[in-house]
Amino acid sequence: MALITVRPEGLYCEKGNFYIDPWHSVETALITHAHSDHARAGSAHYMATARSEGILRRRLGQEMRLQGVAYGEKLRLGETWVSFHPAGHVLGSAQIRVEHRGEVWVVSGDYKRCADPSCDPFEVVPCNTFITEATFGLPIYRWDSGPVTVGGIYNWWQADPERPSILFCYAFGKAQRVLSELTRFTDRPVYVHGAIHALTEIYRTQGIPMVPTICTFDMPRNHKYTGDLVLAPPSGHRSSWMKRFKQPQTAFASGWMAVRGARRRRSYERGFVLSDHADWPGLLQTVQDTGASQIYVTHGQSDVLSRYLQETLHLNAMPLNTLFEGEGDI
Repeated sequence: MALITVRPEGLYCEKGNFYIDPWHSVETALITHAHSDHARAGSAHYMATARSEGILRRRLGQEMRLQGVAYGEKLRLGETWVSFHPAGHVLGSAQIRVEHRGEVWVVSGDYKRCADPSCDPFEVVPCNTFITEATFGLPIYRWDSGPVTVGGIYNWWQADPERPSILFCYAFGKAQRVLSELTRFTDRPVYVHGAIHALTEIYRTQGIPMVPTICTFDMPRNHKYTGDLVLAPPSGHRSSWMKRFKQPQTAFASGWMAVRGARRRRSYERGFVLSDHADWPGLLQTVQDTGASQIYVTHGQSDVLSRYLQETLHLNAMPLNTLFEGEGDI
């Protein structure tokens, strides 16, 4: 019998009597990271990395029953040993290693392989069975490094000192990565939307280096923002919040910007390819680095990636249906 199976509530380990990133309320939920498709409210007891505790409480409620654990700390759950290992995705993100009688499964959650100063770097966890995401599981998805991409963002900002520069990006993870990478280029303050501000302050409590930030909600409505950089979530693009900016230049930072026409469809002037997920080479490298003899592929291009792993790399791989979403489409 498989050590981890899919039930209506989510990924379930019977030998340990727990779920990983369940999509319905359960007794014990182990959480890989705090994005909403992996961390849902309503479960009785949660376990996650101590690094993710602040974000999880912000999103799911301060009174949630949460046990924070250190990376690499081994925990006995039922007949299993469980540990959390860095996934390199966002602050506190983890792969969850489950061991039973010498058999090891790893549930990766979401992950990336490239360097990111805003979170702990990915750790290869050898295993027998590996459950991998495939959000960007197509050969067209290949990322430049963070410094290269954020250097482009910095140059775009500096090129037009007469207008506000508004960069739209996801409020948790992407925004803080941009703010952290910008320390290579400037110490100038960056304005942030309120949704980004609250999460950024939690990052600061974890010692993540970032440029200074100012919340736009703390500024007078008639503030000019001339020549300033402003970070905002995608939901702010067509909201009344935009009325405070006069003739801004706009851009969007996402892995989906690698697709021709994505920027134009959403009416952004520029697109920057920046993702908190593994690109195609990163996915292939990770699957091989784990040494797993069985690979399950979930959320994203699961059919494409599993077929490539079977036919080209001659690995035992197959899709696994879940409700995880990866990086939301634009």
